[in-house]
Amino acid sequence: MKVAVDAMGGDYAPEEVVLGAVEAAREYKCEIILVGDQDKIMHSLNEFENWQELGISVHHASQVIEMHEHPGAAVRKKKDASVVVATRLVKEGNCDVVISAGSTGAASAAALFGLGRIKGIERPAIATPIPNLTGTTVLLDSGANVDGKPKHLLQSAVMGSIYAEYILGMPNPRVGLLNIGEEETKGNEQVLSTYPLLKQSHTINFIGNVEGRDISKGTVDVVVCDGFVGNIVLKFGEGLASAIMQLVKDAIKSSGFLTKVASLMILPALRRLKKKLDYAEYGGAPLLGVDGGCIICHGSSKAKAIKNAIRVAKEFTETRVVDHIRENIAKEGIITNGNE
Repeated sequence: MKVAVDAMGGDYAPEEVVLGAVEAAREYKCEIILVGDQDKIMHSLNEFENWQELGISVHHASQVIEMHEHPGAAVRKKKDASVVVATRLVKEGNCDVVISAGSTGAASAAALFGLGRIKGIERPAIATPIPNLTGTTVLLDSGANVDGKPKHLLQSAVMGSIYAEYILGMPNPRVGLLNIGEEETKGNEQVLSTYPLLKQSHTINFIGNVEGRDISKGTVDVVVCDGFVGNIVLKFGEGLASAIMQLVKDAIKSSGFLTKVASLMILPALRRLKKKLDYAEYGGAPLLGVDGGCIICHGSSKAKAIKNAIRVAKEFTETRVVDHIRENIAKEGIITNGNE
């Protein structure tokens, strides 16, 4: 399997991206092509002995899409941008999947323009795993499509269900529609119109409306919403998890001697909690609906997150998620006939 990695994308590129790629190549035994400024990438690679033996190579790209640039315009204008070139390697069959920690909009646009959509999918969606009390909840869309129509949310539900089943190992995953209440009659026009589509679906296990607290409780496996709401939920969750860990640290530091000694006993549990809440452990989120593999990472991803994103990319490819989505979309007549 070959993975194209946008080596110039993210706050810590290319150094941390290269380090993560080296660690992944050692552990997962897959071929990795680092795309970007050859001189900068080689400068980081040469810090590792025998990196050539790991199946790592460099593909030069002279441009980078910055965070402040308009995604669609930049992708069209900068044909030699690292994320565009990396995506092109997948389109041309030279790689199986592309990974980027750069601009989410640019990575999504590059995948949409470069790979195209799966037939029957109008708007791709980012599927992000979120830790809960019992395991993981998949949230989508978490930022690719901020103005989704009911039929787009239905498509997201089908894709999210497939991802939860084949990647996260959830048989017949429970799918819920994010709303302000559980009653079928609650919500704005978007969710009121989406509810009956999900209820009539042939391919998902729809359990009805769910509220924000259900995401962390683990009472639902897949939560569907538009990208505007989903991104807010995701960022709030990340901030809350970070704040809780900091509050615990501050409380221990400000406590007396006996409390500090006692805290040593729960230190292993706190470390396990921190690991579970760390987005780097999940690596990256797949952009579902494009006709190929595309994994999008957090902009502040360091080596551990990049390494785990490559693991996700490997699993995504080996379990043929794109093929399963294509097969299930064909069964979902509500999607293909254009009804909203």
